[in-house]
Amino acid sequence: MNIADAKIWVLTDGKIGDDVQCLAIAQCLDANFEKRVVSPRLPWSLIAPWGPVDPREQPGNASGPLAGSPPDIAIISGRRAIPHARALKKESNGRTRIVVLKDPRIGRGHADIIWVPAHDRVSGPNIISTLTSPHGLAGKIAASRKSPSPYPTPFLGVVLGGPSGGARYEVEDALDLGARLSDAAEQYGAIVVTPSRRTPPQFIKALREAIAHEQLFFWDGNGDNPYIDILTHADALVIAADSHNMMSEALATEVGVYAWCPRNMASKLTWFIDELVQRGDVIRFDNSAPPFVRTPIDATPEIVEKIKARISR
Repeated sequence: MNIADAKIWVLTDGKIGDDVQCLAIAQCLDANFEKRVVSPRLPWSLIAPWGPVDPREQPGNASGPLAGSPPDIAIISGRRAIPHARALKKESNGRTRIVVLKDPRIGRGHADIIWVPAHDRVSGPNIISTLTSPHGLAGKIAASRKSPSPYPTPFLGVVLGGPSGGARYEVEDALDLGARLSDAAEQYGAIVVTPSRRTPPQFIKALREAIAHEQLFFWDGNGDNPYIDILTHADALVIAADSHNMMSEALATEVGVYAWCPRNMASKLTWFIDELVQRGDVIRFDNSAPPFVRTPIDATPEIVEKIKARISR
């Protein structure tokens, strides 16, 4: 298959984590890809990925996400979109090449190519595995570097996640993190914090009150998220380790990365952080975060090249 002439779709249910990965891969393959969002109703949403496609979203429905002739390549992520992958394969008589990002959980024979993070410990002839996840931030970071820092320098950047897979984000955790950040930020001109959509409001409130620094910038959800500015201009980064995507994006920078590991974090993410620590790419955050320089890590080009090689066979 000539990828330059391929018709490419991205299929997700709109979750940001899935979109980030799929869009990054699709953009590298062909900037003219189409993004389509699935939204199955009950009970089809509950029985995904094992059940069939919601009849309203089946191929042939002109108002559904699979409307039109099937693509040459479909890049898919998220359990609710997996039934659509099977439907596309059937509708195209096997012509559509299915690329699934993350383990589809229904067996590996339902996709031509599957990318999984190394911490999932999955292997097979159609598996691509890398330590970090794909993302499209390299260009944004490069562009942001052309502008001066909007914050006093040097500054410590902090990126928060939220409770998932058991990770604890309670008030007591916020107070502990706030004390640690206050100690670490003594050598910095400012501390800049951005929460995610998953960060509990009570955690945000407690953390803001617990950080002692004259120059504290804490994004409140209004205006543009300073995420890219933080990654680009911070002199060191403290990243919540409960998000594989956020850690992967932070590692695309050249500055020192410190991992704040919430209590009860998923064991596979603990393994991921342990690997990064052993490689010298990450330091576990205690109460100090001096700057250090490191080599950027970005698995996106490697994943794209492997997908191209397998599809072109």
